[in-house]
Amino acid sequence: MHADADIVQRLVRAAAMRRAPLWVATLLPWIVLASVPGVLAWAAWAAWDFWRLRRRVLDNWTHWIDDAVPALEDSSALLVRAETPVAQLQQRRLLARISDALGKEEMRGVARAKVRFGAHWLALSCTAALALWTWQHASADGKAPTAAAALRGTAAEKSEMNVKLTPPKYTAVAPSQSAPRDLQVPESTVVEWCLMQGGGEAEKIELSDGQVFKPGAGCASWTATESVFWRWRGTRYNLKVVPDTAPRIVVSAPKEMVHVLATDAKSARIAVEVSDDYAVTRATMHLTLARGSGENVRFSDREVPLPGSSNAKVRNWSKDWSLADLGMEPGDELYFFVRVADNAGRPHQSQSPTYTLRLPGPVAEGDETSALPTLVKPENLRSQRQIIIDTEQLVADLKANPRMPAATLQDRSQKIAGDQAMLRRRYGQFLGEESSLFGGDDDHEAEGGGQQGMIAQFGHMHDESENATLFDEETKKVLRRALSAMWDAEKALRNITPKPALPPEYKALEAIKELQQADRIYLHKTAFAPPAIKEETRLTGDVLGSKSYRRGQGDAAEAIPMEVRELLQALSGDGALPALWSRDAQDWIRARIASDDQRLAAQRAVQDVADGCVKCRPVLRAWLRGAITEAPVVLQAQPVAETPFTRAWRSGARP
Repeated sequence: MHADADIVQRLVRAAAMRRAPLWVATLLPWIVLASVPGVLAWAAWAAWDFWRLRRRVLDNWTHWIDDAVPALEDSSALLVRAETPVAQLQQRRLLARISDALGKEEMRGVARAKVRFGAHWLALSCTAALALWTWQHASADGKAPTAAAALRGTAAEKSEMNVKLTPPKYTAVAPSQSAPRDLQVPESTVVEWCLMQGGGEAEKIELSDGQVFKPGAGCASWTATESVFWRWRGTRYNLKVVPDTAPRIVVSAPKEMVHVLATDAKSARIAVEVSDDYAVTRATMHLTLARGSGENVRFSDREVPLPGSSNAKVRNWSKDWSLADLGMEPGDELYFFVRVADNAGRPHQSQSPTYTLRLPGPVAEGDETSALPTLVKPENLRSQRQIIIDTEQLVADLKANPRMPAATLQDRSQKIAGDQAMLRRRYGQFLGEESSLFGGDDDHEAEGGGQQGMIAQFGHMHDESENATLFDEETKKVLRRALSAMWDAEKALRNITPKPALPPEYKALEAIKELQQADRIYLHKTAFAPPAIKEETRLTGDVLGSKSYRRGQGDAAEAIPMEVRELLQALSGDGALPALWSRDAQDWIRARIASDDQRLAAQRAVQDVADGCVKCRPVLRAWLRGAITEAPVVLQAQPVAETPFTRAWRSGARP
């Protein structure tokens, strides 16, 4: 019994030595963080892990010993209990071998084979410690803004310069002051540079756009309208300007620009969301109701304000309008758009596209053939609806009388096909379509011999350009759809199969009805606003500064000004630069480079070259050349002498 107890104790010790590095490693992150709860928690886990490891050794040590030491002949269990004489004999034999078979190395080998290091526990400890560290820093940053502000104020007091920022009142951003550093301010912020101890003439502030300020005893002031960087005592600081954008408008219902309501609809949903950087001061919806068609269209306007919300930056508004409240009747159309203004000094205005709510009305029988206002109904032209009625009657008669004579069936089907062909040609002329499916159009009869007869027989004159360009592309798409359906219907009727002709006939009717509803067009009212007349110069005969309305045949405008070309040439060498070159370069950069970051980099290159950096000249030259866009091509009329000989030669006269 004493032998097995000694073996178990030695094996527990070896297993603990195997696991000890894990226990120490899991405690290290918490010791670094100086977290007492973390240290206590993982120390408790280490104690629990040791207890669990000891239980494993007590339960399985005999199997581990048998697997690791073949000399014990799988009889380690006899060291615990041997009841029979044979078992006791074998136990004595094992006791004699233990000292040689179970040394320190064998115990360590058993521990390495049966006890894992447990790296996942180490990963869990490190992850938890990292999460705690992140949370502590986030809390410190969030709960101590006043301390950070106090530190900034202290830094500003210690610095020799103080930068004061006064944003516009409409932004509701509080004024601030700090030591020189990179800043980001709203547009139109007043920036003041103040020297704490006063300054001499040598103290100056240089802006990247070429302006120079000397604070002196007072403060230098500048209104931030664009992003710049400024330099003081050789150090540059970026000043990014955040422009005030126009309000944004999102119309979420209806989703289509032209929304066709159901015939039995009782209400229509309109949902709008407007937002702005700082505040929305005015948001209105303009509604225009159109009634009638052709020259009898009547419009009525009204304006509805959008209600405000608790958040001045956003207004969400949605409403299920009753068609009765909107004043809509079958056949009417409602056009609406949203107009929004913000609270800027010069308010920005935004306007949404115009959306259309269309309530279909009943289609009169007599209007079937008037797909567009420009189409005229001839006396011998049948409507698409009448063609459908005749086709359905023929199908019904054929079903009631399957033994209808073939000649009668063919005659009726061909007559309906002829009516369909006439209607198709009538619509097709507005797309330049001139030939029928089977030839033999009545319009192609020759009216005489010679050239006119051949043109009348084999072609058409294209004197009128409106044949193919009268309508917009959307209308042409609907016309093509109608013509394609009419072609299919006509082919089925020519083949004496009236039943397959019905689906394309209905498609053609649907396209015609869509064209009928397109004869009402709504456009925003626009007007010409002439410039204000100067009353002091009116009727005085003073033409100073006025320009002729005639365009002279002058030379093409220079794509690159002469001063910029001279500067580019001078920058390619080490010689002297032209006079006032920095002003020309600044004007060129400000006019041609829109990106803030790129413009600041180019202005930084101008400042470096002005400081005498010869190696910086290629950089500035690259920025100036990169701002050159493609030169426009100007075509000029050349004077040509007109003589009797040239006129005779052009007219084909022979000498």
